[in-house]
Amino acid sequence: MSDGDCRPLGFLLGLPFAFLSLLLSIIGVIIWIVGILLSCICPCCLCVTVLVEIALCMIKAPIHVMEWFTSKIPC
Repeated sequence: MSDGDCRPLGFLLGLPFAFLSLLLSIIGVIIWIVGILLSCICPCCLCVTVLVEIALCMIKAPIHVMEWFTSKIPC
């Protein structure tokens, strides 16, 4: 097996945190949709672009949390 194949303990420990970050990603999707609509209405607003970028980071949060937890627990 390679180095990253056997990490079930990190996966199980990370599940509650992944659930919380999943809630954050749902909020991120809502912010992303509103930001896209606002940027279509007024493309000159640079703050909306920053808001959309932050929302995209929030959407990717569950994946980053699970990767972080599985990398911290040895096999």
